[in-house]
Amino acid sequence: MVLVVSSRARYIALEGAEACGKSTQAVLLAAALDAVHTRETGGTRIGAKIRDILHDSENTDLADKAEVLLIAADRAQHLQEVIRPALLAGRHVVSDRSAYSSLAYQSFGRGVAYDVVRDTNDWALDGIWPQLVLLIDVPVEVLAARMADRDLDRFELADDAFHTRVREGFRDMAANDPQRWVVIDGAGSTADVAAIIRSTVCERLGI
Repeated sequence: MVLVVSSRARYIALEGAEACGKSTQAVLLAAALDAVHTRETGGTRIGAKIRDILHDSENTDLADKAEVLLIAADRAQHLQEVIRPALLAGRHVVSDRSAYSSLAYQSFGRGVAYDVVRDTNDWALDGIWPQLVLLIDVPVEVLAARMADRDLDRFELADDAFHTRVREGFRDMAANDPQRWVVIDGAGSTADVAAIIRSTVCERLGI
């Protein structure tokens, strides 16, 4: 499906491992661009209910296929309520996570076939993927220190091997699609990282 939008409207996603700082940076970037700020999962009322299921640490019996489909359902609702209307109105969209998180978590992490996860999400999104993806890369020891202070959810409680596969998945996707992805060093201060991100977005998208 072709989405006709204003020539200036851009769909930007921030991605990365748990505790990398992408949520904070998504808020700051959206404010700097006067963009619509949103997140996946949970960017709509219905999506918030789906997110509760996905992140509940007591749901240890959730099947991998069910996880893929629940996240795709969230994404379809998010497209209808948030992403498509904003782009059609000529507004930039800055999202804390996107369909690329499904590829990293459900394919690289869980082991669900890459093509299945990609095609399921492509159908949910009507083919509307982010035009720019900013991967916030932070050293493992920094991530571990940040996670130590959290009340961990179902994804965060996964073992180290899972999180290693997820991080490697993000890096692999970034390396294989450099026209869409930019890796951002997230080890600096919040302000310094935000400045790098703003500069990168302006350079890449001309906004």
